[in-house]
Amino acid sequence: MTSLAEVASAAPVNASAEARRKFLTARILSYAALIIAVILVLFPIYWMIITSLKLPREIYRVPSLWPKTFTLDNFSKLLADGKFLLAIRNSFIVASIVTVISVIISSFAAYSMVRFRYRFRGVIGRLILFAYLTPGSLLFIPLSIVMAQLKLGNSLQGLILVYLTFSLPLATWLLQGYFRGVPRELEEQGMIDGLSRFGALIRIVLPLSAPGIAAVAIFTFTGAWNELLFALVLTTSESVRTAPLALNYLITSDVLPWGPLMAGAVISSVPLMILYFVAQRFMVAGMTEGSVKG
Repeated sequence: MTSLAEVASAAPVNASAEARRKFLTARILSYAALIIAVILVLFPIYWMIITSLKLPREIYRVPSLWPKTFTLDNFSKLLADGKFLLAIRNSFIVASIVTVISVIISSFAAYSMVRFRYRFRGVIGRLILFAYLTPGSLLFIPLSIVMAQLKLGNSLQGLILVYLTFSLPLATWLLQGYFRGVPRELEEQGMIDGLSRFGALIRIVLPLSAPGIAAVAIFTFTGAWNELLFALVLTTSESVRTAPLALNYLITSDVLPWGPLMAGAVISSVPLMILYFVAQRFMVAGMTEGSVKG
């Protein structure tokens, strides 16, 4: 018969083995979930690139994960007349100007919301959030009327002004969280040393919030670069089309030229991929700080 001492000594061993088994199972499931997530994220990008390099007869036949013949004809057709490159340039101009203006104005707005005390400050903060949450599909008709009355329709200036109405609330709301994470004592010490309030903002708050500002700038640039609805409503001339709108006009009736469409999607994605690759360190730091501060 098994003694009580042997049973007592075997119990911790069994518990330890069971704990290791659970840990191993959890780790395997975690890796499996991670692999599935990576596949779901990367497969559309892979399919976009592969389709842009296929011949038309391969695109419209049974789908294959690897083309039999690689070709750059889709890129040649897309770029032959230079109109798509003009659209890329327009998108870059609009997105860059919107990003710069949004970061500058929202920095001052967010700082005033965080550091100053005045009447209706809470109401203004809620209005900013509500402005960001308002669906764009509800506003494109009123905004198109306003742009027409301002004689800014069918122009890049009009697009910039419209995009600012959506990027500014988001940028202001996000930057409030980052600015709250900057200790007030640092500004007070700087002002004791001779800095003005404006100088404290420029030389203390903004440098310490640089990761958050970079993250906000990237979000703003991405939103302006990818926007389609307002560009479709407010512009008609080919000379002011943005990249998403130029891709949309490649579709005629029910004909979908998948090769040039995917080639255009690849070219449109390159600037964003470069931007995220260069600024990924700031993105991670900014998202982390914004999640634990404020």
